[in-house]
Amino acid sequence: MPRLEDEDENENEKPLDPSVENVRRKMVRFMGINLGILFFALMVVIAALVYKSWSTQSPVAAPAGDIQTPTGQPVEADIVLPVGARLISQSISGDRISLEAELTDGARVIFIYDLAGQKLIGRFSIRNK
Repeated sequence: MPRLEDEDENENEKPLDPSVENVRRKMVRFMGINLGILFFALMVVIAALVYKSWSTQSPVAAPAGDIQTPTGQPVEADIVLPVGARLISQSISGDRISLEAELTDGARVIFIYDLAGQKLIGRFSIRNK
């Protein structure tokens, strides 16, 4: 049966110099320790993600038409826009409502109201640079 070249080379290899062998052993040990640390860190991250996904409950938001104050009573209030303003769009999130309006001079403004506190909490002008 013919021999392969790799087998011939393996048989003819000389043993490593003791100092080179020591360096090789240190490198193998270093690699093993680092791979162990990396594996441990990866397991910690995976465990944290699993724990977080099981422990947190997603809050169920109330439907938009069912906004209530902490006392449980429905919210009723007036939102006052500047005279002549035309409402373009609205958006509601939690206890805040965002209203986009176009003023009489053509400028667009976003008003943000707090429904629980029944007050204006922000006004943002939309303008071109």
